[in-house]
Amino acid sequence: MTDVLFEPNPRLKNKALFTANALLNIENRTIKISIINATNRQQTLSEGTKLGIVTQVSSTIGVTIPSNYLTERIPEGKACKELIPEGKGANESNNLSFNNTTTLHEKQHQCRECYRKFDTGNELFKHLRNKCYPEEIRQQINKLTEHISDDKQREQTLKILWKYGKLFDIRRPSKIDIVLKNAINTGTHRPIHTSPYRKSNKDQEILRKETEKLLKNGIIEHSTSPWSSPVVLVKKKDGTTRFCVDYRRLNQITTKDAFPLPRIDDIYDQLTKAAYFTKFDFKAGYFQVPLDKSDRPKTAFSTRDGHFQFKVLPQGLSNGPPTFQRIVNQILGPNRWKHVLAYIDDIIIYSQNFNEHLKHIEEVYSLLKEANFKLNVEKCEVARTEILFLGHVIKADTIKTDPNNIHGLTYTREPTSAEEAFRFVKAAEYYRKFIPKFSTIAAPLHKYSPATLQQQKNNKK
Repeated sequence: MTDVLFEPNPRLKNKALFTANALLNIENRTIKISIINATNRQQTLSEGTKLGIVTQVSSTIGVTIPSNYLTERIPEGKACKELIPEGKGANESNNLSFNNTTTLHEKQHQCRECYRKFDTGNELFKHLRNKCYPEEIRQQINKLTEHISDDKQREQTLKILWKYGKLFDIRRPSKIDIVLKNAINTGTHRPIHTSPYRKSNKDQEILRKETEKLLKNGIIEHSTSPWSSPVVLVKKKDGTTRFCVDYRRLNQITTKDAFPLPRIDDIYDQLTKAAYFTKFDFKAGYFQVPLDKSDRPKTAFSTRDGHFQFKVLPQGLSNGPPTFQRIVNQILGPNRWKHVLAYIDDIIIYSQNFNEHLKHIEEVYSLLKEANFKLNVEKCEVARTEILFLGHVIKADTIKTDPNNIHGLTYTREPTSAEEAFRFVKAAEYYRKFIPKFSTIAAPLHKYSPATLQQQKNNKK
């Protein structure tokens, strides 16, 4: 057996979970830790949750922190899987007494990836920048600041990005620490079953590979559910195929979630007051939200290889957008409408000056990291003075239309059916505030709306 000193992660207190500093024994590479849940509800510690730091104890008087620290992420609050030495380059050992409340690791800066410790933030920054993250992530993070001409400002921004670099690390699938409950409320309605759509052999092979990938990543699981919705494969512009489930029948019997999405014009009124902007979206945001076990059977779908159901929030549910909006609002808290806004999975941070903007970025990144969200680094833009957000180009006191969207509307072919005419009007309405007398101009096309056409049929009867 080996004696170790366990020091708890102070962030556990944010969840009202408490455990004490303790001298423990390692036996068969495991230790037992007691955790007090001070809430009146059950809490789950996800695999990979960091419970604390384990340091080896010498046989001499007092507690000695040797040169190779032993630290580990402990799964499910049970026992550590393996104690991993920090490796080469560890710092000199220091002596601590049990009465000393200031530990060495509190004085140092620790890499969250390999747990190596550094005496200064600059040393940690250099380590993260050159070693610990994959080459692809390092290149993407560096690219985020290429537009910043001031060297000092670029370096300040990079330090924050490297500090929260784990937000961009998507090598392993990740789920947030919030579980959805009753997201698909169908009341007492009997289960709905729709047979799978017929597909070509080529599409069947695509479907098989996609299903295997979703199983491997923990997105879906095998199911015995009486519910079933058909799968559709949608071709994207880049030639790849998107896996979708047709939940239209399920949506018809689902009680609608009335949680509001923010008004677009309110968002733009807020953003035009700022001078600096940072935007990002989540990497497969819905798939990062765990679904309660009681709702999973309703998401079931079938292929020729089996019957499956989602473990996370799938695309295509009518309650998906309001549900995701509620979660993001909850995470961002009172910061919303002050220096950060969210429209479903599109997030923007806005500030009046650069130094203030850095503080706001770090504050929001800290909240997202605490929730265990992952970001799509390829769709992030940081510390911009002009930015494209929700189809509009925004900078201080100015808002313009996205030229690409206007080009698409201008050069669209002339509608040849009532449905196409109505779709064109709805697309143009998004920019109606930029078009004088829009209602008058578009009036002749409103007769093609489904509601108007139905009324005309009723009048004829």
